[in-house]
Formats: sequence, structure tokens, C-alpha cells
Amino acid sequence: MQQKKTKNTILKFTLFFSFFLIFSCKSDKERSKYTMSIYQTSSSGDNLKLVNSKTNNNDKIDLKTVTIEVNPNVEFQKYYGFGASFTESSAWNLATIPVKLRKEVLTNLFSPTKGVGFSLTRTHINSSDYANNHYTYVDENDLDLSTFSIYEDLKGFTGDENEQVKNIYLEEPDYDLVPMILEASKIEGANFKIIASPWSPPSWMKSNETNTMTNGSLLPKYYALWAEYLSKYVNAYKEKGIEIWGITPQNEPLHYHDARWDSNGFTPEQGRDFLKNHLGPQFVKDGHLNTSNLNNGVRILIYDHNKSVMNNYANTIYNDPDANKYAWGTGFHWYANSELKAHNYYAKELDKLHENWPNKGMIHTESSIDIDVKDPIGQYWRESTDYAGKFIPFETYAYDIITDLNHGTQGYIEWCMILSNEGKPNPYDNFNSAPVLINPKTDEVIYTPLYYLLGHFSKFIRPNAVRIEAKGNPIDNLIYTAAKNSDGSLALVIYNNNDEGFKISLNIEGTIYTSAIKPKAMQTIHFK
Repeated sequence: MQQKKTKNTILKFTLFFSFFLIFSCKSDKERSKYTMSIYQTSSSGDNLKLVNSKTNNNDKIDLKTVTIEVNPNVEFQKYYGFGASFTESSAWNLATIPVKLRKEVLTNLFSPTKGVGFSLTRTHINSSDYANNHYTYVDENDLDLSTFSIYEDLKGFTGDENEQVKNIYLEEPDYDLVPMILEASKIEGANFKIIASPWSPPSWMKSNETNTMTNGSLLPKYYALWAEYLSKYVNAYKEKGIEIWGITPQNEPLHYHDARWDSNGFTPEQGRDFLKNHLGPQFVKDGHLNTSNLNNGVRILIYDHNKSVMNNYANTIYNDPDANKYAWGTGFHWYANSELKAHNYYAKELDKLHENWPNKGMIHTESSIDIDVKDPIGQYWRESTDYAGKFIPFETYAYDIITDLNHGTQGYIEWCMILSNEGKPNPYDNFNSAPVLINPKTDEVIYTPLYYLLGHFSKFIRPNAVRIEAKGNPIDNLIYTAAKNSDGSLALVIYNNNDEGFKISLNIEGTIYTSAIKPKAMQTIHFK
């Protein structure tokens, strides 16, 4: 009997030990919930490069370790997307290159598998600084808007619009802003939203201008007409197959005294009164907006100017219940970018906005830098001189985006998505860089570091993702943010601004994942 018990005990132990061995010998992949992939962009030349987690940084074993805990179950704000803006100048540059190359550029911008999958965009209502000339959608003094037409956005180009576009061969002269948006929407997998913003009403609706559609302010007697005008714009684009997701009443409403291009002044009080008495009621009347659910229909984003001073403007409108009920959220810009670092990228202003108005959306709607024509790629990694001062563009963008996200922002949009290799056309000699640069004479296409930087977010943090908790001991010059997509995949975006690399130890729900990051590098660590 004792012998039988002993045999049973041995058998049970053997089975237990065998099970233990089998479980213990399972690979990390089999035991881990996620498979990890790492994509890196660095000053040493990586461009969204898929890197090996163990061999990155040349197998250095003496690197310091950064420990980060990612908690997928601790959720914050919802994301709407990341991307750049459709402008007439962008469309013109695409019109200069062969159709096959044009589609390749749009695929690289909007495909989430073959490209970076831009998912949140912006465009201009009437002309902007990145249009070939001033234009509106109505004839002068048309008080009933009977001549309203968006023909200017789809008529194509002649080559006579301004000196910068003369003598440039157009592969497809009929191309324009509306055809560009429609073609982008047909890219396989494309999924993007559009926010539309006016730079200026027609000159005949304004007072105190210094030039055509430049400076001055909309006359109060035309507030109702201008609201109807904006509503007609939404309808006209819809008729062409383009849904406008959001609208801002005015681009940069505080920049109207010394602007060199289309601009219009709206004080906080004027913006409040225009919204509550005219734009909001007009959008409700025309079926664009339902005050019982501002997420249905066209979202109205107030302000649309520098985040450094946005709270006074936002408070003026949100504190008025009759204006508040129409406003979905706040749009803001990053200018003056040379002051961002010294003010911690205005994290406190972001926190104030989010804490005071937690139910209002927050979208970064514009950023840009001046182009260095001689060094359009290298300028992102070194100190560059901009109209606003001196700063390092890649560093500034990385910190600005991640700080925005970690303080409640739900989307980030760059200004022009495509410009020429000289930052043109811009009739006001305000030449910017962009994610994509095209040489209209040679058809060369340049993807700047900004393209890859934005791709670290747009490709891996998809619409309807949420920010999740990522925490660890603070490391100087290292910043990160994490998100969870609706399919359950995770993305951790890290920027290392140090001159040395680090080992990364990630704890996700008790499982440790290890990797390394180069100096002066951004990574997206993707878990699925």
C-alpha cells in the first residue's frame, strides 16, 4: 500500500514538474500579451526605421536604463488624429508632377500601411497666405450671396497667378484644392477629418484694411451674412463629396494690425457675440449643428491662435452660456515657437484650459517653421533661425506635440502638408518648410524629418485611440507619451534629446519589455 502511495506521489510530482518545465520554456512572445515593434527617427539618419530592440545603439551594454510603466487601463482623453493642412499652394505643387508620382506622394501621406496615415487635417476658407492670390467665393457687394461658388477651389491653375508660379510646367492644370482632397480621400485606407478656417471675409465686408483682405475687422452689420457664408461653404463642400468635420470662425483673430496676408480681427467679445448671435444659430438652422450633442455635425472650435494667451479668449466665450452651447472646443497654434522651451511648451496654459473646461475639445490646429532652402533636411536637427527667433525644429516639434498630448490635447495639425523646395508659392515671401517638399522643375520629392516625426504619431495612434498612463522616474531631456488604439494595440512615443543613448525597460501589466534608443532620436514602440 505504501509503495502504491509513493508511486502516485512520484507520478504527481513528475506531471507537475513537466508542466512547470513546459511553461518555463515558453518564449517571451508566447508568454507576453503583446508583440513589440520599434520604429526610430534619429539625427544619424534613421527615418521611421524598424529597428532591432537588442542591437540598437551598436550593442552597447553600459547604457543607463530608463524604466517606464505603461498602464493600458488608466485612460485619459480621446484622440481625433494627427496630420497637416490642405492648401492651394500644396495643390499647385502636386499639379506640377506626373500623376503617378502625385499618387505616390498622397499614398505616403494618407495610407496607414504604405505611408504615415494622416488622420486630422485643415484647410482654408477663401484664400490664405498659402494661396496664389486673394480670392473669395462671392462677387463684390452680393448681399444675398446668390453668386456664392467654391469654383476658386476647383478651377485649376493658369501659371499667371503670381511671379512665383510663372514658367513652371503644369502636368495637370485642372488640379486644385478640391481635387486634391478628393484624391487623398480615395487612397486605400485613408481616414481623415478636415477642419476649415477663414483667414478673412471679403474686403467689402470689412473696415480699416491695409490691403486686400488684410488686417481690419468684419463690420458688425455683416455678421449675419458672414455666418450664412460659412454655412454655404459647408454645404458646397458636401455637394462635392467632402465632409467638413470642424470649423473655426477665424484664423488668428488677434493678428490683424500688422499682418502681411489675409487676416481679420475678432476680439474675445466679438468672437463671443458672433458665435452666439449668428454663427451658432445659423449652423443649427441649416442642420450643421445640434446643441444637444456637439459631436454630431460640424464642430465649432473657437480661438485658433497662440496657446500662450488662449485662456482669456476661451473664458470670455465659454463663460457665456449662450455662446458656450455652440462651441465644441478650442483650436490653438504654437507661435512664437522660439519661446516654447522657456515656457515649458505652455503646459500650464493647457492645464488651465483642460481643468476649467474639461468637456470641451482641445486641438492644436497650426504650426510651421521658416525653410532653409540650402539645407531643408539638416535644419531640423540643428539650431535654425526663424522669424520668431532661434530653436532646433525637431526638438521643438517633439516636445510641443508630446507636451500637448500629455496635457489634454486631442489632435495635432501642421500647416501646409506640401510646398516647393523653396517653400513656395507664397505671394508674401513667407516661405515655410513642410512635411513634403517638391521641386516643381525637376519633380524631386523630399520627405523632411517633419514627415517622419508626425508619422510617429499619425501612423501608430489612430482615430479614437485614448491616451493611457505612462510613468517613470524623470530623466532630463527625455519625454514620452502612450496611447491605446481601439483594436487594443498600444503605442509609446519616446523622444531622447540627450547626446547619449539609453536602455528602455517597459513594464506593461507585469511583463517586462526591453529595448534601447539612440541619442537625438524619436521612437514609437508599437505593441499589438
